[in-house]
Formats: sequence, C-alpha cells, structure tokens
Amino acid sequence: MSNQMLMYMMIGIGVLFAIIVLAYILISKKLNSSETREIQKLRQGTQAKKFTAEVLYQKLYVIYRKIPFIKRYLLKIRRKLEIINIDDEYLTRRQAAQILTRTFIILVPLTIIIIVITHQNTLLMSILLIFELFMIDSFIDGSVDKIDNKLLKQQIDFFSEIRHAYHETNMVEEAIYQVAQDDEHPEVSRQAEKIYEVLISNDPESELERYYDVAPNSYLKEFAGVSYLTKEFGDRKIDGASLYLKNLNNITQEMQLEILKRDKLDYTFQSLSLISIVPMLALEPIKNWSMSQFSFTQSFYAGKNGMLVQILVLVITFVCYILTRKLKDNGSVNTKTQNTENPWQEKLYRKKPIKKFVDLFIPKEGTRDYRKQKELLKDAASPLKLSWVYVNRIVLFIVVFIASIIIMIYLHKLQVDYIYTEPTTDYDLMGAMDETDEQKAMETTQIDNVFLDMFRGNLKATQDDILRAMKRSKYYEGATDDTLATDSERVYGKLQTVNGEYLKWFEILIGLVFGLIGYAFPILLLIFQKKMRQMEMENEVMQFQTIILMLMRIERVNVEMILEWLERYSNIFKEPISKCVNNYEAGAWEALEQLKEDISYQDMIRIVESLQAAVEKIPIVEAFDELDTERDYYQAKRKESNDRLISSKGLIGKGIGFAPMVCMFVGYLIIPLVFIGLTSMSSSFSTMSSM
Repeated sequence: MSNQMLMYMMIGIGVLFAIIVLAYILISKKLNSSETREIQKLRQGTQAKKFTAEVLYQKLYVIYRKIPFIKRYLLKIRRKLEIINIDDEYLTRRQAAQILTRTFIILVPLTIIIIVITHQNTLLMSILLIFELFMIDSFIDGSVDKIDNKLLKQQIDFFSEIRHAYHETNMVEEAIYQVAQDDEHPEVSRQAEKIYEVLISNDPESELERYYDVAPNSYLKEFAGVSYLTKEFGDRKIDGASLYLKNLNNITQEMQLEILKRDKLDYTFQSLSLISIVPMLALEPIKNWSMSQFSFTQSFYAGKNGMLVQILVLVITFVCYILTRKLKDNGSVNTKTQNTENPWQEKLYRKKPIKKFVDLFIPKEGTRDYRKQKELLKDAASPLKLSWVYVNRIVLFIVVFIASIIIMIYLHKLQVDYIYTEPTTDYDLMGAMDETDEQKAMETTQIDNVFLDMFRGNLKATQDDILRAMKRSKYYEGATDDTLATDSERVYGKLQTVNGEYLKWFEILIGLVFGLIGYAFPILLLIFQKKMRQMEMENEVMQFQTIILMLMRIERVNVEMILEWLERYSNIFKEPISKCVNNYEAGAWEALEQLKEDISYQDMIRIVESLQAAVEKIPIVEAFDELDTERDYYQAKRKESNDRLISSKGLIGKGIGFAPMVCMFVGYLIIPLVFIGLTSMSSSFSTMSSM
C-alpha cells in the first residue's frame, strides 16, 4: 500500500470519527428537547429509566425527521412499516430509526472506501456515490422484508394458539381476543386486535373491507374473512372436524409454503446483488494493477477508451442491479407499500407547460397504443399512472442525453490531458520505467507541449511547419536532421489527436440514441416485470384453489362470493376477475364465459368452468370436489411448482448478476491486455525488422 493511499485511509477514518463525535454531541443536545421529554413522559413507568437502545432509536427518529434529505427515506420506511404496525406509533418509530441507522452504518464506510479507491477519478467517484442512493433503497427494502417475514412466521404460532383457544371457547371473536393479549409478538398481536375490533363492530362487513385495504399480507385477509363468515353463519362439522379449524389449517399450510419459498429465494439471491455491484469497486484497482505491471496498457486505461469502457461497465452494472432486485422482489406478498398519492412525477405533471408537453407523447385515449400501455401497467402490477410513466421516460431521455454529451466532452478533455501528460517514450512490454527514464520522458513531453501549444487549434498546420519551428527553437539547437524529423513526426501525430478532440455531429447523434434507450427503459422494465409475474401464474392459481376449498363448504356461499374473494387476493388475474365481478349481475354465465376468453392459462380456465357448472347445474361442493379429494396431490404440486419457479428465477438471476463481472474482466482487463499487447509486439517486431 502506497503512502498516499495510507494517508487517504487515515483521512477517511478521521472523518468517520468526527461524524461519530458530532452525532454524539447532537444526541446529547436532543436529550433535553421538548419532543424527547414528551416521549419520555409517555414511556414513564413502562420501562427502566436507564438509557437503552429503545430510547436511542426514539431520539434518532426525531433527529432524522428534521434533516431534509434523510427525512425522505425515513417517511418512505414509515409508509411500509405503518401497514405492519397498525396504530403502534412507538414501534413504527423505533423500527424506522433502526433500519435507517443500520443503513448508515453500512453506507458510511462504503462511501469512504469509494472515495479512497477512486479519488483520482472524479467522474467514476461521482457515479459511484450517486449509485449509493439506489443502494439505500435496496437496504431499506431488504430490512422491511425481514420484518414482513418475521410477521409471517409469527402468524404460524398465532394460528396454532387460535386453534387451542377456539377449542376452549367455541367462539371466534373470543379466541382471537384471548390470543391477542400476548405481548411476546407485538406485530401479530396488533393485527389480531384489529381483526377482533372488526368482528365486534356494529358494521363488521364495512370494517372488514377497510381492513382488507391495510392488511400486510393476504393470509391475514383470508383469516379475517374466514373468521367473519364463521361468526356470521356458524361453524360446521366436516368428517367430525371443525370447518373453521380446517380452514385455519389450510391457511397455515399456505403460509408454510410461502415461508419456504421466501427462504429459498433469499438464499438464492443473497449474494447476487452484491456480486453485481463488486465490479464497480474493482475498476480502479484493476486499472492501477494493469498499468503498473504492463506499462503498454497506459494509453488505454489513462485515455478516453478506458474511461468509455468504465462507463459502459457502470451502466451495465446499474441495469443488472435493478433487474436483480426486481427479479427477487417480484413475488412479494406485500404490494401496497409504495406512496402513489403525490410523488414527484405528479407534482411535475401538474405544472401546465410540462403537462401540455408530456401529453404530446402520451397515446390518445381509445387508441390501440393507449390500450397496450394500460394493459402493460396492469400486467406488470405497476402502481404508476400512465402519465407518470411518460414523465419518467421524458426525464430519463433528457438526463441520459445531457449526461451523454457531458461525458463525451469529458472524454475529449481526458484524451487531450493524457496527450499533455503522457511520458513520451517507447514502452517495454513488461514492467514500468524507473525514475530516471520517467524524468527524461516527462522532459520530452514538456518540450512537445511547447509546440503543441504553438499550433493547437490550427487545423492547417503541417509537419513541415512544426519542423521549421523546431529548427528555430532553443530546444533543438545542434539537433540532427533525423532527430528533427522523428520528433516533428511525433509532435504532428499528437497535434492531429489534440485538434481532433472536439464534439462531433455523430457524437450528438449517439447521445440521442442513448437518450432514446433511456426513454424506452421504463417500458422495458415493465415488460421484464410482466414476464417475471407470468412465472407466478401457477402459484396464484393454486392459491385460488385453496381459497375455494375454504369457502365451498360454508353455508350461503355462492359463486359471486367466491369471485369476490378471488378478486381480493388476485394479482396476475385481477383485471379479468374484476371485470367478471362487475358484469356478474347482468348475467352470471355470460360474465364467466367472458372471463374464460380474457385468460389463456389452462388451470385457471378449469376453475372458471367449474364455477360455470356451479352457477346452473350442481352445488359448489360437487363442482370442486376434486380439490378436497386430491388435496395432498395439489400440495405436492404446489411445492414442486415453487421449486421450479425458484430454480428459473435463480438461473435468470445468476445470468444477470454475473454479467457485470464478466463484462469487467473481459472488456476491461483481458481484451486490452491481449489486443494492445499484440499491437505493441507487432510494432516492436516492425521496428526491429526495419533496423
């Protein structure tokens, strides 16, 4: 490790220590603030008075809330946690501050490492620091997912306790109330209390619909719905067992499968996101190692070609990182965590000049393109409006185009700077120059720079002009004709390069092409998300089968009620099922027939055909009798389907996750070494042959 690198590391450690000290001072000052005293007053008598992590996170929450940039991420975490922690402000604040603090603990050292490694490359350092903003979202999503998974695992124990309590009381609401008093698992206890309040309310049906909108996962929705139906219509004995408890067992089996699926997905993708990021941090070390070991590669790595490959690797890394996250998170149960009330796209779109401009690009309502775009949003389960998508597209086009032009201008400047600072000498294939040779090479470069400055910008200058200027110069007094001819030819070559480094028309055209790629990226991302969701079709149909199995033996349940339940828990098939529910009153058979035409998945079509049979011909129990008799088969098929889904996602994820690594080694290390090495050898052999 060089002294300079050691110095930067020491500076980074010192900055980190200063941040810690500053944070400690700020926390100490906040201890006596009014908001902190209010929190302490609320918690007085509920906990020991010593300073604990609980108190620290509450104080950190108040501090984070006052910092503009951090406040954005804090509120984003809150929106997700509020769904899980119903009406529990204290728990929501603690978990939000805890997640944000852990994120900073990871990102601050990473920022220092990036600055230390890339301090000599301002552009690369800036891009990496900007990329950290996207990483914050990933850390936050991963932390919230852990809480969501924790809640799901708590529900297993919760349902087990419900079974025991129901055996004692034979009353659904009393069993839920009894289990809800457990303070060991506050997350699921909050949900149980909410469900209990729904069941004992004056209008439980309306309250249940409101709970469906805020429930953190579909299994709690199913539990709340089944509990309501059992309370309203009573329990039944099926084969000597309680129907309510059998339904609880069905929901528990669904949750167990989901937990196994999530655990396997987490295991499969646990390192892919990190692997897709690593190439960014390895660019500068590879560059420094290659230039120190193979000096002939300096022209590539220190010039614009090397920087161009760096940028391409960064873009590929960025795209692959997003796709990897989308691929892993696609199967998430909780799909209502995004804030779609007033995002920045809506604020921008409300401005009249911008709205008029954006509307020029949005397809007109009723056209084929408009229907295709709306269907794509539905198929991808995107919470965005079509206008927001086009705001994203236009903003990306402008940003990518301007960034492309700026980068091209920077690359031209970089190449000119390299010409002016490159040690002028013939490089060996291996190793680097010693100090004496490097000093002589730099003296030659400085002399060449004198003549470059003299003729720079003169597009009509010739080698003879440079030769005459050299003869009149003090640097070439007494020089031989061969020396003058060789040096003038070298300077003329440099001059041609310097005068040619300006923004050209085709580079603006390339910038437009990159801008169009950025313009298409939001749509391509939606298409990718749609393809990934289609892989979940079989899983969703099997969940429908479980729902029908729970409902078909409950008295007064009809086909319309089953459709309403399927609509409530559907994701991929939500649009056609909603259409069927809306048209059901006009004609049940016709609405179901239209549903068959709107879908193409065969297993889903079989469910619709069974519903048609239950409308006019046979009871619901007989229409779906195979679901009960072949329950074990469907469970085994569900497990096998999940394994295939995880295997497919893992295969795609590995291909995407390792793509940046392959591009880095092939495009930034192997090809430059081989190509430039062969070129240098060919040049050396030609020189030897001429001698």
